[in-house]
Amino acid sequence: MRFTSLLLALAGAASSVNAYWLGDIAHQGHAPFAGPNYPVFRNVKDYGARGDGVADDTAAINAAITAGNPCNRGCASSTTTPGLVYFPAGTYKISGSIRPAYFTMLIGDASNPPTLKATSNFEGFGLIDGNPYYTDVLNWKAVNVFFRQVRNFIIDTTAIPANKAATGMHWPTSQATSLQNIVFNMPTSPDVVHVGLFIEEGSGGFMTDLTFNGGATGASMGNQQYTMRNLVFNNCKTAIIQIWDWGWTYMGLSINNCGVGIDMTGGGSQNIATGSVTLIDSTLTNVGVGIKTARTANSRPDTAGALVLENIDLRNVPVAIQDPSGTLLPGTTGALTIPAWASGNTYTPSGPRRVSSAITPNPRPATLLVNGRYYTRSKPQYESEPRSSFLSVRSFGARGDASADDTAALQAAIDGATASNKILFLDYGLYRVTSTIRIPPGARIVGESFPVILSSGAYFNDINNPKPVVQIGSSSGQVGYVELSDFIVSTQNAQAGAVCIEYNLASGGGVPSGMWDVHVRIGGFTGTQQQVGECLKTPGNPTVRNECIVAFMAMHVTKGAYGLLMENVWLWTADHDIDEQANTQITIYSGRGLYIESERGQLWLYGTGSEHHVLYQYQIVNSGNIFMGQIQTETPYYMPIPNALVPFNPIPALNDPDYRVSCAGVAGNCQASWGVRVIDSRNVFVYGAGVYSFFSDYSTTCSTFAAGQTCQERIVSIERSADNVNIYNLNTIGSRSMLNRNGAMVAFYNDNVNVYPSNIAVYKSN
Repeated sequence: MRFTSLLLALAGAASSVNAYWLGDIAHQGHAPFAGPNYPVFRNVKDYGARGDGVADDTAAINAAITAGNPCNRGCASSTTTPGLVYFPAGTYKISGSIRPAYFTMLIGDASNPPTLKATSNFEGFGLIDGNPYYTDVLNWKAVNVFFRQVRNFIIDTTAIPANKAATGMHWPTSQATSLQNIVFNMPTSPDVVHVGLFIEEGSGGFMTDLTFNGGATGASMGNQQYTMRNLVFNNCKTAIIQIWDWGWTYMGLSINNCGVGIDMTGGGSQNIATGSVTLIDSTLTNVGVGIKTARTANSRPDTAGALVLENIDLRNVPVAIQDPSGTLLPGTTGALTIPAWASGNTYTPSGPRRVSSAITPNPRPATLLVNGRYYTRSKPQYESEPRSSFLSVRSFGARGDASADDTAALQAAIDGATASNKILFLDYGLYRVTSTIRIPPGARIVGESFPVILSSGAYFNDINNPKPVVQIGSSSGQVGYVELSDFIVSTQNAQAGAVCIEYNLASGGGVPSGMWDVHVRIGGFTGTQQQVGECLKTPGNPTVRNECIVAFMAMHVTKGAYGLLMENVWLWTADHDIDEQANTQITIYSGRGLYIESERGQLWLYGTGSEHHVLYQYQIVNSGNIFMGQIQTETPYYMPIPNALVPFNPIPALNDPDYRVSCAGVAGNCQASWGVRVIDSRNVFVYGAGVYSFFSDYSTTCSTFAAGQTCQERIVSIERSADNVNIYNLNTIGSRSMLNRNGAMVAFYNDNVNVYPSNIAVYKSN
């Protein structure tokens, strides 16, 4: 008996060591506005799922998703009911769609991803349906579906007859959403009509590490903008169908044994639906036609179908690019590298000049590269770490109820985990802090379903004495390295002096620090006291309410900092209330978006966005060696009532724009927030940009071509010394000037009309 007991104990210990930590640790997440017994974490096996490949687990999985009654069918939006639904390793047989609720993550065992396997009689629009059609419209407005993740799955439709319509995943969503580490397995027979991933609407977004095997189409997608990297397509008839877009950035694609790589012909040659595509650092092998475009000399809109390629390897790809008349760019039956090629309007640095030809590739600095390609790194999931490597913030007394002062407990948890070389698990909650939280070098922090660090009180409310809410590194240039993922920094009530994130670390030695799915989310949700009850929009009224001045700056990368990768980071000042009165617009004021003054740079920004800040969304000053993939901005909706002159006075030490000076003598709505501003900087590479201004005093009539794009007069500025500043596929909306250089207009919107924005395929500063 003793020997048997010992064997059982050892077996249990081995099981614990081998289990993925996320399913093995204690979960103490607390959703303070969802009721005392609301389950943040749910293991599908606790709800009856077997994962044995035999039992039908559909009902059990959906029961886990709907536990606690989160925002689901008929609910416009809510972030008071978070969910992390965990799938241990196994094969989960399903006969109908899995439908994640709003603000819900589906996460599988990263060390042994589970399989979702459709039955032969499967019914539904996607094994995972991220936004169902319960009626003839999507359940949630796609452009308002935020803060969702699906990762670590194998999605298998091979049991469904090949000639029956089937979709692996339906995912019409928007910012702060991500797919990671998913394999789509489909039949490979000649009559196959399966699609791996389908997206028809939204405003994304980010995806990485997806593999598509078989099928008629790997991914069929339409959305405003996206950054996608490290996607593999094997034996698909067509790897990617670009249904429509404004701007899309692909990097690190590997397309193998497919008939067509990317099909951009949606809408036909007379009415093109694809705005622009940027493709870099990718390989196509044994592909019949690399890219199909509908673009002709007579196509409309004028610049639609813009395409830019850089560093593309072809191996047995006879036709690189095909247009309606035939081969536009020959490929090879051997091996060939395309250094750079573009179709669209170019400004190098003046224009427009229409090209459909090779262009000079960007001179990439070695400090941004690995083996000739831009450095990338996926979000760490700590697959090999046992549960003993993790410490919970709850164990240090943090409450996360948006009311208690968690400053001391949160700081103790961060310091304790770092000192003991542990990973801090930030259980879900709203952690109210009343002074700066300092993250030291060596810290590793991972959140559960987007917990919030919430600044509050007088310490952060002096507009003349700004203070960081989260300070990464104690001083600018401190040497060190951090890994931060899956949490939010925000503010509560009036916080006129709050700098949400200050980044100070110098991370060298070839291993940059990383921030993955770390968001700044200011206002518009329960617990912030910055909702419709306090800050309801007031069109036509220029009065600024002090209680609605809610942040000084979203994020500051300081002078001595360098070596940082930011992936899927959204710096959002809310334009509407998600929780209290869903989708009702509010007016709140955050002074500045992302301010980069890193003298050394070595920064990579993948799928980042910055929206609705008063003075600017992105500002780069005296910096360089920066990669930016499909950035996205929006001007505050209330402007010009009030305009960008209030409530934040320009501070010369921060290189703030002084609109009183720069707008002197400029007609139109000049005193509106810059989308992107680059000053005295070098080696800045923007691979896709959506820079948008949709509203004037909450009216969208200004953002159409018929209205003359009069929401604001200018939106992108390159100033003073600018060496090797390059932008591929710049898309602007609502601004008469697309780009200014030292105060002078470079590109006029009406010269570059695209599907909804205006587009410049290539801009080079020199």
